[in-house]
Amino acid sequence: MADTLTFNVDTNKGTTGDIVIKLRPDLAPKHVAQITKLAGDGFYDGLTFHRVIDGFMAQGGCPDGTGMGGAKANIDAEFSAEPHVRGVCSMARSSNPNSASSQFFICLDDARFLDNQYTVWGEVTDGMDLVDALPKGEPPAHPGKIVKATVS
Repeated sequence: MADTLTFNVDTNKGTTGDIVIKLRPDLAPKHVAQITKLAGDGFYDGLTFHRVIDGFMAQGGCPDGTGMGGAKANIDAEFSAEPHVRGVCSMARSSNPNSASSQFFICLDDARFLDNQYTVWGEVTDGMDLVDALPKGEPPAHPGKIVKATVS
């Protein structure tokens, strides 16, 4: 078996540990490559979880914190039948299916109505309690921050 890559998110919430996300290049190789590059460039460091809806999802990765920004490059959709359930990580996008860039979301609960419409690229394997602890809101009054994001 090949080594498993993980996207590790150190947040300003919680006292120990990271959100550890197992990357799924088997489902979305272009998206995993984009996230890996952005993390390596320090793109995610200091960004907020700007949209956190209790019972639905936590969204981050927008450089301007509004949900309207992104990295320079967009990625073509890599939709799959992988279900959007608690802990699944998927890319946010506009109404254009090929507009994913840097924003992502982590499902807080079952969100299968998103299946085959958003690209699943990972799943939380550790630190879901930290995701659950993120301040809620659109945007939250005091949003959780990504202190440092790395791929290992």
